[in-house]
Amino acid sequence: MPVKQKKQDQEAATQIYLKLAEVKDNIMVLKDGGVRAVLEVDSVNFDLKSEREQNTIIYSYQGFLNSLEFPIQILIKSRKLDIDGYLENMTEIAKNQKDPRLQAQTFEYNEYIGKLVELADIMEKRFYVIVSHDPMRTSKINPFAKFVSALNTADSIQNLKLREKEFESLKKGLNQRVNSVREGLIRCGLNVHRLNTYELITMLYQVHNPVTAFNQKISDLSSLNVEAPPIDQEEELEDNE
Repeated sequence: MPVKQKKQDQEAATQIYLKLAEVKDNIMVLKDGGVRAVLEVDSVNFDLKSEREQNTIIYSYQGFLNSLEFPIQILIKSRKLDIDGYLENMTEIAKNQKDPRLQAQTFEYNEYIGKLVELADIMEKRFYVIVSHDPMRTSKINPFAKFVSALNTADSIQNLKLREKEFESLKKGLNQRVNSVREGLIRCGLNVHRLNTYELITMLYQVHNPVTAFNQKISDLSSLNVEAPPIDQEEELEDNE
C-alpha cells in the first residue's frame, strides 16, 4: 500500500470513531442527529466574597439547577497558559518605542515573562457548560440498539439527509435552552459567552491535539483541508439505502 494512501486511511479511521459529524451555525452536530452548544463561563474568586455574597451565589446556583428541565454537562478544562498573543503585542510595543532604553527594557520584560511561563509550567482553567438537544427518535431506541449503533461509528448519506431534515427544528429548541441556561447563570453573577463556530473548532482541535495545538494554532478556517467523500462512494451509499 502506498504511504500516502495508508496515511489517508489512518486519518479516515480516526474520524470514524468521533461522534461529531460537523460544526455549523455555532452548533456541534453529532452523527446521530443530536446538537450541542457550548457556553464558556468566567470563574469567580469565591473565597474573596463576603459571607452574604457567597450565600447569594450558592442560593442562586441552587435555584438555577432546580429550574432546569433538561440535562447539561459541566466541563472544566486545564491547559498550559498561552500568552503568545500577549508576547507578540509586547514585541510590537517594544519595536515602536522611540527611547532606546525603554525599548531595551520592554524586550527584556518580554523575554522574562516568556521564560517564566515556560519554566513555571503555569496552567489555566476554563469552565464550559454544554447544552444538548437530541431528536425524539433517539430516545425511542432500546439499549441494545444503542450498543450496536455505538459499535458502528461510520457515517452514511442516510444519516446526513436525516440530520439536515431535523437540524432547523433542533436548532430552534437548542437556542431556547441556551437562552434559559445563560439567563440562569447570569443571575448567579457569572459572565457567559457562547462559543461560535470558529471557537468550537478551535476547542475541539485543542482537546484532540493538546500538544500540537499549543505550537500550531488555527488562524484561518479556510486553510483547513476538509474533503467530501468521493462521488462513487456517495452513489454506493445511496444504493444501499
